[in-house]
Amino acid sequence: MLPPSTLDAARDLLALLEARGLTLTTAESCTGGLIAAALTAIPGSSAVVTRGFVTYSNEAKRDMLGVPWGVLEGCGAVSESVARRMAEGALRASGAGLAVSCTGIAGPGGATPGKPVGLVYIGAARAGGETRVLRRVFPGDRTAVRAATVAEALELARALLPHRAG
Repeated sequence: MLPPSTLDAARDLLALLEARGLTLTTAESCTGGLIAAALTAIPGSSAVVTRGFVTYSNEAKRDMLGVPWGVLEGCGAVSESVARRMAEGALRASGAGLAVSCTGIAGPGGATPGKPVGLVYIGAARAGGETRVLRRVFPGDRTAVRAATVAEALELARALLPHRAG
């Protein structure tokens, strides 16, 4: 269950996207669709949200989003490079105006040297514009890491919006 503040952020983002005539897609790994769930919990979200990709496996990241196998093997699925390519691949595959992505280690297991539980990379890409990726290490259990990732992804998507309508 996502906190009301996250649903408020989703509602605000959807309103801004609609006012600017933009659509949105998601590409999620560690959240398993929670970003899309937060957005589609809002009535009328279908005017903005085009689709969501849950790409939990490396094969799904490659097959659905075009993340190169060499990047997945070389950098690992939990990396800045993969989050960037996930967001950019979601844009290409969907035709949306904005994409958000995330890949991380929600725990309790899965940590490796240099990649602790709570490490998440969150990406956002705008069609014809820039791509940004944030690295975060969120505290807490699996539920807390995933909820924090959703909130941060919504904020990053908002930050990538053009400042004016049109």
